[in-house]
Amino acid sequence: MGIQINPSILSADFANLEAELGRIADADWAHVDVMDGHFVPNLTLGLPIVESLLKVSPVPLDCHLMIEQPDRWAPAYAEAGAQGVTFHAEAAAAPVRLARELRRHGARAGMALKPATPVEPFVDLLPELDMLLVMTVEPGFGGQSFLDVTLPKIRRARAAIAGAGLDVWLQVDGGVSASTIERAAEAGADVFVAGSAVYGAEDAAAAVAELRAKAQAACG
Repeated sequence: MGIQINPSILSADFANLEAELGRIADADWAHVDVMDGHFVPNLTLGLPIVESLLKVSPVPLDCHLMIEQPDRWAPAYAEAGAQGVTFHAEAAAAPVRLARELRRHGARAGMALKPATPVEPFVDLLPELDMLLVMTVEPGFGGQSFLDVTLPKIRRARAAIAGAGLDVWLQVDGGVSASTIERAAEAGADVFVAGSAVYGAEDAAAAVAELRAKAQAACG
């Protein structure tokens, strides 16, 4: 699996989401931020909107659930057809059971860690996951600056994945741009969520291509 670019529709025009998804047809996935106003202080969209997006998206949907009680709510996103569903380790009561439930419904199971959450307590869970998301900003709002303090954690996560011989994707989300993606790629990330860096560009496809090229160059 090579470098993947997942534009976040959090930075898209919510009044024209079908057209905005069309702008990123050259991307690998569309990143959909689901926020409940409780786990994070922002409220975005939920399952009914995701169900509608699944009908029109030219790329798979990567749903990042920044919500309380993901054990209760996350499986419905997989049942609806979301190709990837990521829950937060800080919110899940039974992450292994939840990951297995997501996989049972045909979705790739992802687990996210806030910037201050260490990766080490969750290393034994990696075989249950298809993706680990290291947040590179505090979750809740788009347009934040990349936190370089997360780079050592990305490196440790990559080392843990490699040491276990696993095919687990390592995603970063927050502040990813043409000026930061190389640092994250060098640290070991291979899946990159970019919001304003893509949707703030006049040519979204060109922005995706630039990000991909920079990440690939950084990986050697």
